[in-house]
Amino acid sequence: MSRTVTYEWLGRRTYRPVWEYQQQLLDQRATGDAADRLLLVEHSPTYTLGKAGDQNHLLASTQELSSNHIEYVPIDRGGDITYHGPGQLVGYPILHLENYKKDVHWYLRQLEETIIRTIAEYDLQGTRDPEYTGVWVGEAKIAAIGVKVSRWVTMHGFALNVTTDLSYFGRIIPCGIFHKDVCSIQSLTNQAPSLREVSRIYLEKFAEVFNCEVVPAEVSVENGPGVQSLTSGV
Repeated sequence: MSRTVTYEWLGRRTYRPVWEYQQQLLDQRATGDAADRLLLVEHSPTYTLGKAGDQNHLLASTQELSSNHIEYVPIDRGGDITYHGPGQLVGYPILHLENYKKDVHWYLRQLEETIIRTIAEYDLQGTRDPEYTGVWVGEAKIAAIGVKVSRWVTMHGFALNVTTDLSYFGRIIPCGIFHKDVCSIQSLTNQAPSLREVSRIYLEKFAEVFNCEVVPAEVSVENGPGVQSLTSGV
């Protein structure tokens, strides 16, 4: 196996510093100064709006966001609005697609496959919807996916609901989809696996799907306020 991806478990972090860290890694990967990287993180409550999204899909007022300590961040990925928060495993692969396949649609399907295989370990049958990117169980969405590709290097990624408080999705129209619900591993199975447990499973499935070796980053990295001593290892 010739491809190697290093991973970092960042723990719980606010959104913006991790976004900046992704951009730093993308720039380094595009110039050949860094290897492929996979960031795994749990965010503080945040709504993010993709570059083609509709701000009207945010139903919460500014006052409501402030009083509930929810961050709102318009960002540069594809897709519409979604929620990130405690109990949700978020993954940001920084991959140079020249080493895999220079096809964004292929990449999205591969990300979906990593989630489908991960939740299968909890006896959940994940499916795709031909109209929407992401992973579904029945008619409910369990994982949102939105990416950016620059110079054939990827950033942003997926958000898998594990033990997420799904009530936060009630203040948005998730991914701009009016007629479907959201779910989590916990809501479907009454199990409450830790994010570290799900992360270990995810790393195995990521390695299978992308045909690579996944190893912990050898050193931690500091990236300014909010992201310090990014802990390698899960």
